[in-house]
Amino acid sequence: MKQEGAKQISNAMETYISTLKTEFTQGMILPTVNGEQSEPQNHPVHKADKHKINEQVAGNSSTSKSVGVKIPTCKINLKDIFLTSPEDLYRVFITQEMVQAFTHSPAVVEADKGGKFQLLNGSVTGEFLELVSAKQIAMKWRFKSWPEGHFATIILTFIDKGDETEVCLEGKGIPASEEERTKEGWQRYYFEGIKQTFGYGARLF
Repeated sequence: MKQEGAKQISNAMETYISTLKTEFTQGMILPTVNGEQSEPQNHPVHKADKHKINEQVAGNSSTSKSVGVKIPTCKINLKDIFLTSPEDLYRVFITQEMVQAFTHSPAVVEADKGGKFQLLNGSVTGEFLELVSAKQIAMKWRFKSWPEGHFATIILTFIDKGDETEVCLEGKGIPASEEERTKEGWQRYYFEGIKQTFGYGARLF
């Protein structure tokens, strides 16, 4: 595409130069009047012609610009059981001090709609889209290694099961090449981390 654009720009410039030469020589070679040659006059390129050529050059140069590539994406679904109430588990996900505890690293968590979050030394970033206390958390979420500006949509739903809580995770827009890594990341850094840190794991009989 770049070669084609360069070729079109080159052609447009040749036309522009040719027009300049034609107009310039018309000003130098004029018919004689009464046997005397008229004074040479400079005839600038007409504004309309110049504008047309500039448009052609600009149009061709724009076609050579690269366009963002659309990446293939996938959906993921995870479920897990925590031995605590939906209220307590919900609070773990949105409280900065608790997030720092289960990830064992500094975190920034702004627990409001539109609030930003950053954890695991900046490896994970995003924004809260919806917060429904003890019921659901929806967020824009990404790994640092993903294509720049690409976010997945992650929805966590908390289901009260009496003396335990089931968490259902639905992820949309996950880069297809990152499907397994994203699942493992959530299972390891979120779910297992929370269970180990706060004792919400399986009962010991």
